[in-house]
Amino acid sequence: MTVSVALQRLDADLPLPRQARPGDAGVDLHSRDDHELAPGERALVATGIALALPEGYAAFVHPRSGLAARHGISVVNAPGTVDAGYRGEILVNLINTDPRDTFTVRRGDRIAQLVIQQVATPVFEVVEELPTSERGAGGHGHTGITTTEKD
Repeated sequence: MTVSVALQRLDADLPLPRQARPGDAGVDLHSRDDHELAPGERALVATGIALALPEGYAAFVHPRSGLAARHGISVVNAPGTVDAGYRGEILVNLINTDPRDTFTVRRGDRIAQLVIQQVATPVFEVVEELPTSERGAGGHGHTGITTTEKD
């Protein structure tokens, strides 16, 4: 499935977002500027693009798994949400979770992935009681770590 998305280049020297491999869910976003991220530090990193998503779609900014695994670099509000009505530059709120090493982001580096998805508009119906389900109200961690720990 494809969807047409208007893209404005705010920095013509940066690569356009694209899939690393055919069939990938996300497209790579690139850094517009250099940044030094000390341990625990975060920064809003410009990408040099702005989008006009079609109504009924949103874009989600996800961390790059390699940066997270090798350097502890993630997206603070992962996934960051870009609504269809937003027309400003896409900014990525990067954070360095490594406790020791500073990480340098260089202009042009791939810093995050953008996934575009169709989204539903909820119509909430207030009810006195929710229908039952197998899970019920079981919350975080209620099934345990291993298959033998289920409650």
